[in-house]
Amino acid sequence: MRLIQSLLFVAIAGSLATASAQTPEPVRLGIIFPLTGGSADMGNSALVGAQVAVEEINQVGGYLGRPLELVVRDDRADNDTGLKHTQELVNKVHVTATIGFCNTGVAMRSLDVFQNAKQILIVPCATGTVLTHKYPAAQSFIYRTSPPDSLQTTFLANEIKKRGLKRVGLLVDRTGYGDTGLQDLQSALAKVSVDVVKVIRFNIGVKSLESELQELKQAGADSVIGWTVGPEQGVLSASRAAIGWKVPQFGPWGLGNASAYQTSQGRVEGTLMVQTILPNIYLERNSTFLRHYSKFGKETPIGSMMSAAQTYDSVYLLLYAMFHANGDLSGPALKRALEDQREVYRGVVSTYDRPFSGQDHDAISANMLWLGTWRNGDRAYFYKEDEHLATMIRRKESGK
Repeated sequence: MRLIQSLLFVAIAGSLATASAQTPEPVRLGIIFPLTGGSADMGNSALVGAQVAVEEINQVGGYLGRPLELVVRDDRADNDTGLKHTQELVNKVHVTATIGFCNTGVAMRSLDVFQNAKQILIVPCATGTVLTHKYPAAQSFIYRTSPPDSLQTTFLANEIKKRGLKRVGLLVDRTGYGDTGLQDLQSALAKVSVDVVKVIRFNIGVKSLESELQELKQAGADSVIGWTVGPEQGVLSASRAAIGWKVPQFGPWGLGNASAYQTSQGRVEGTLMVQTILPNIYLERNSTFLRHYSKFGKETPIGSMMSAAQTYDSVYLLLYAMFHANGDLSGPALKRALEDQREVYRGVVSTYDRPFSGQDHDAISANMLWLGTWRNGDRAYFYKEDEHLATMIRRKESGK
């Protein structure tokens, strides 16, 4: 396992540093994800991703002989609950750093706590563009390993333009995620001269979107973008099938969550979504990760492969920073280390070569995105040739 082999120096250093220690103090990492409720597929997959990484790391000595320990909290996709857990982890538990949040609104509610405490937060799931732009990067302690909505909307707009579609209908949920996503969507579509024929907002928890889709159909839409999370993406797909409307359905990464497939009873087949990672038999680290994942998570398909893999990579990026911080695990020291990564990390999602800097706290760039689809009950590359192209190392593009 190359990922573990790259950390063999951890075990050697750890054994020397703790030769006389009987019970080394663990390094506690905060974990905040929605483990119950409508976003639980993302949250539970993200948690498993963290557990897989921590098990691997602890097997080779942890951090200088100190095991990593996850302090797990369920934010239930609720803003106030997320804030309460954030305050506890930062101010009472005093975790070294936190990896968390799958929902943009929940994350936004808690950012000030991390920033004011000068403690590192790595966001592996939530994609609202604003999350890494609330504070200037030079001062910010907020980092992200998921693709920001500004990238996803540009990716979708370019795909729609390439297909010759000209009149798009937008179905957007009434959340903070929907608010910021709508702004990014309208901007991206305008840049490629694709008209938005109508925007319809809806509430989370809706059981049918048939009437809303009928409105878009009557408005002359030749395609539809749903901007929402997994369960409601499934409702959209089921409703589109119910009215017999066969226009293409596009969506952000949440359309690839298992809850979308389950809620729609498979009617998401053939839909098109943005993905950073998909099952790929040609990628050793991809296949190895999925095997290790199966030790902790037994669901089929995985609730959210992106959440799991991006969280896994986040743990390793944090570990690299801890070693490069030369024993200083304070927020400012880890910030300096994250922004000056000295070794390339070959992760599951991508190869990370200086993923962060003092000007940019987003690890994902446009060249790391793929057009995914649901095919025969599993996520797949829409363009079959991409399965082979994904074997080529893709490092972050500067300024993308």
